[in-house]
Amino acid sequence: MDNGIVIDSTGATSDQIDVIIYDNQYTPTLLDQENHRFVPAEAVYAVFEVKPTINKSYLEYAGNKAESVRSLNRTTIPIVHAGGEFPAKDLFTIVAGIVAGNIEWVDGFEAEAFLENHRLLNDGKGLDCGLAVSGSYFDSYNGALEVETSKQALAYFIFRLLQKLQSLGTVPAVDWNSYASVLGGKKT
Repeated sequence: MDNGIVIDSTGATSDQIDVIIYDNQYTPTLLDQENHRFVPAEAVYAVFEVKPTINKSYLEYAGNKAESVRSLNRTTIPIVHAGGEFPAKDLFTIVAGIVAGNIEWVDGFEAEAFLENHRLLNDGKGLDCGLAVSGSYFDSYNGALEVETSKQALAYFIFRLLQKLQSLGTVPAVDWNSYASVLGGKKT
């Protein structure tokens, strides 16, 4: 988990992302510099924006950041192992969310204004989850929006997120030749 920029094999990049949850075991970050981390799109499980509060503007902002990552090209190739080869893994949708200290709507994530603004985030801009540390949480991991308001919202958020990430399994194997081809080499 880190902040940084997500890159793909075509040379495209995402916006700067506050929190990137990625596979660091099988997919190294690339071209890291002093304060900049570049994470291959194939390695990304989830992205989050961290803001002081959750409101209409920050929801849209987080949705745009999510789209900047989800629109990147991701490769997948077969995985070679001692007994042969596993087929290329299907790509999963990258989880996106927002985390803040509080939420501006008086009725929290149950407010009609929040529900309407959340519904308007379509396609790659959709937010799968959100947390107001002050005591409110939402996710749509099971297809329907689930809202929880309690003092345990932070713990609930973490456990639900961990379960979602666990359900995704391992990230796909990266086609490193696709990345090499951007640098002028021939794809083999």
